[in-house]
Amino acid sequence: MNQSINKIAVSFLVVLLMACGRHERVTIITKGQSNREVFATQKLVESLTEKGYDTQVLANPDSNKDGIQIIIGQIGDELTKEVATHEIDTLSDEGFVICSFSDKIVVAGAGSSGTLYGCLELIEQLNKTGELPKEINITDQPEMGMRGTCIGLQKTTYLPGRHVYEYPYTPESFPWFYDKELWIKYLDMMVENRYNSLYLWNGHPFSSLVKVEDYPYAVEVDEETFKKNEEIFAFLTEEADKRGIWVIQMFYNIIIPKPFAEKHGLKTQDRNRGIVPIIADYTRKSIAAFIEKYPHVGLLITLGEAMNTIDDDVEWFTKTILPGVQDGLDSLGITEEPPVVLRGHDTDAKRVMEASLPIYKNLYTMYKYNGESLVTYDLHEDWERIPTALSQLGSMHISNVHILANLEPFRYGSPNFIQKSVIAMADKQGAKGLHLYPQASYWDWPYAADKTDPRLLEMDRDWIWYQAWARYSWKYNRERADEIDYWTDVLGSYYDCGENGEEIMTAYDEMGEIAPKLLRNFGISDGNRQTLLLGMFMGQLVNPHKYNVYAYFWPASGPKEVLPVYAKREWEGLEHSGETPPLIAQQVVEHGAKAVEAIDKAAPYIKGNTQEFERLKNDVYCYNAFANFFAEKVKAAMLVLNYKYSNDVQDLEKALPCLEKSVEYYRNLVDLTKDTYLYANSMQTQQRRIPISGAEGKNKTWEELLVHYQTELDNFKRNLDMLKSKNDQAEVMKKAKVFEPLKVTVLNKNVEWFPLEKGQKVYSDSKGTIEAVSEDLVKLSGLKLSSKEQLENGTTIRFKSDKPVKILVGYFNTNSNSALKPPTLETNANANDRGQADVKIANALLIPDLYPVNIYTYLYEAGENELILGKGRALILGFIDGNEDITVHDAGLTNSDEGPAVDWLFY
Repeated sequence: MNQSINKIAVSFLVVLLMACGRHERVTIITKGQSNREVFATQKLVESLTEKGYDTQVLANPDSNKDGIQIIIGQIGDELTKEVATHEIDTLSDEGFVICSFSDKIVVAGAGSSGTLYGCLELIEQLNKTGELPKEINITDQPEMGMRGTCIGLQKTTYLPGRHVYEYPYTPESFPWFYDKELWIKYLDMMVENRYNSLYLWNGHPFSSLVKVEDYPYAVEVDEETFKKNEEIFAFLTEEADKRGIWVIQMFYNIIIPKPFAEKHGLKTQDRNRGIVPIIADYTRKSIAAFIEKYPHVGLLITLGEAMNTIDDDVEWFTKTILPGVQDGLDSLGITEEPPVVLRGHDTDAKRVMEASLPIYKNLYTMYKYNGESLVTYDLHEDWERIPTALSQLGSMHISNVHILANLEPFRYGSPNFIQKSVIAMADKQGAKGLHLYPQASYWDWPYAADKTDPRLLEMDRDWIWYQAWARYSWKYNRERADEIDYWTDVLGSYYDCGENGEEIMTAYDEMGEIAPKLLRNFGISDGNRQTLLLGMFMGQLVNPHKYNVYAYFWPASGPKEVLPVYAKREWEGLEHSGETPPLIAQQVVEHGAKAVEAIDKAAPYIKGNTQEFERLKNDVYCYNAFANFFAEKVKAAMLVLNYKYSNDVQDLEKALPCLEKSVEYYRNLVDLTKDTYLYANSMQTQQRRIPISGAEGKNKTWEELLVHYQTELDNFKRNLDMLKSKNDQAEVMKKAKVFEPLKVTVLNKNVEWFPLEKGQKVYSDSKGTIEAVSEDLVKLSGLKLSSKEQLENGTTIRFKSDKPVKILVGYFNTNSNSALKPPTLETNANANDRGQADVKIANALLIPDLYPVNIYTYLYEAGENELILGKGRALILGFIDGNEDITVHDAGLTNSDEGPAVDWLFY
């Protein structure tokens, strides 16, 4: 251990010789019992030297040394015996005690991380006043045991010939991954904020990091890159451990390497594929090889998105993943289990855990806090019920602040909202851990979306995001008045504006309410398929269900009256409750105005980080413009929905100026962003659906969306003028284009067709007779399948065609367990590979014995193909030309009492 102390002394010899203004000698006494203690001592020496102290490091006390002595160690050591022994019983390994005794300061941790954090606390005390405290008595420890950030080894678009999440670790795709200085900068940020875990997200990392003897062809990188990956991964884990940070490698199931898939004639990922023995064998051996190579690196497993059934989830976790970990430990002769974290996303985590805990003890659970956005701290239903159940299993539960699709790209750092969110995690979800995504640009890390040269690093731009979540995951029940003082000081120091830091905090808090309130009340989804800050179309506001509202989104968010509900209650003269559309529209405008007022008050006093302040100020203006744009649109939507019941064109005439104002506010938003931002959303693929498709990297800027919003306004004006002249909606609505069937050869045996017309049965073995059909479908014929077969085995249609073809698939609009759930990107990353993620024709068939039917389409190239659907009822309703453009619309064939659709007004 003395060698460690000597290294510290030598490392700082030059610094000590060059230090000027020394005024007092400090002797640090430490045994250097761990790499964390050595690292902490180095940091303390740096800070003391910077403040002018004449500092030296010794392994043992020296009574002949004058000046201040700082004793560093762990509680119970001989060096730290002055620390009361009762502290051992009350502190976790990350807890610490700092005590002063005359000319001596003792820093004692309950574990090596506690020693590290104690030294960091002493450094903070030193930095506050410029000198060591004369008296100090601090006992502290974190309230959340896991406090982690994540980095995605992902990209904004798919790699050629690959699917979502499939990104091997290569210098071409991730040059930053091999930048050691960048890693040190990030890890230092983490330790300064007391984060203790770093999650690396990737679809299948093993083929970039390990070699499996039985499957040498599965490696996806060349030998040179493989060696680089070994070196950087070893460097990263070593440097992280010094800082008390546990590296956790995440992966999805079941994703396999492309060369492995090609050799065995398999898809790299297939939601409808069951467990295949050779895939299970490869995966188990890959995990074993990883654990053997990196026994102290944790694993984070996502069973959902590329797995078939919950039964498969349980089997895969208990018979492939955990045995793989155990195989790796056995090969090393190690019995200590590395921690394994199970994500609750798209699986029954409680059931999986109950099957797993008897065979593996060191398990954690993780569940999304607000889905894939930051929406509320008033948690309901799934966001409360599921995490609470997981937290009661006896293992630590971690709350995952995920993706933040409604916040990117503008800066977000509301201390008030973040604190309330952490309190909700702990009190309502039972969480003892935090897993934090970057506030923006997850898919483009390490860069922020700001249009600067050079580009801003996300970790620098969003420093307050990391600092706020870290502060409250360490201790969340802090008094509001104290927090105002704290953030006033932090922001005042950062921008060198003194007490005006409180105005900046106010701006953060005010604009911090806008995106959460708007999404939870008007959004289609809490997932990353919606980029809120690009806006929404009127059709999505007045007829949201056509766009496949995620089933648990509104109930978990808590709004009692979303727009269509509010409009109906208003028409019926019923009382309203909770957050209503007009109230939210008013509130977000007020938040925007208050944020602008606060940031403008601070502006004249800014003397530090001036360029960053100007960027923050512009973001405040952007939020203000966006709030006004959205509020005017909500006003217009309420009037349009009232027309649905009143049939009074005057309602539409009142809506017109609101819609015109919204476009003007959006034009202002374009002006504020066109020279300041590269994009709004960092995932630039077909997974982005709301407000419009992001396929091929399009529709990612406000300038692109303005064209669409102007077209929407022009369409509304045209339809309103026709209504005013004819006063007959039926005459105004364009007749639906009748689709011509495309000739295909269905290869399934014993195929039976049925025409889409009244009186036809849709199944061969159950009730279900068509009452009405959308006009555009009347020439088509569907396949009469067995509902029993669909329920037991799913649906597979094999066919061939000379042309590209779209298959029309009817999904029942119901929550019945017998119905196949429509494709949704919230739970299936491949749910839009064939353009199938959104409803094309809502309420297209009326089948009284069943449920309303929504039409989705799957696009296939010419040739022989296969449509595979999961278990559950669905309808195959015909084949049309693959180039046929379908105008999204609502055919209105439903027994619902919601009245006729009105979104046609905007098409």
